[in-house]
Amino acid sequence: LEMKELVTYIARALVDKPEEVVVTEKEGERISVIELRVAKEDFGKVIGKRGRTAEAIRTVLKGASAKLKKRCILEIIE
Repeated sequence: LEMKELVTYIARALVDKPEEVVVTEKEGERISVIELRVAKEDFGKVIGKRGRTAEAIRTVLKGASAKLKKRCILEIIE
């Protein structure tokens, strides 16, 4: 499972407009930057109260990417 697919799956499960979820991955040698874009109305759902949902997504990503011996950074873009 790719990290991009993982983030897409999680984000689509959280939002009201799953068709507007766009995930792009910029791969470096050791670090991948994953950018997540959602509909404006869904932005709060992905961030969560005090950023808890975003933090949880990052934690899952960290665990999954550690298995691949890579580092992934999640950027949620408004």
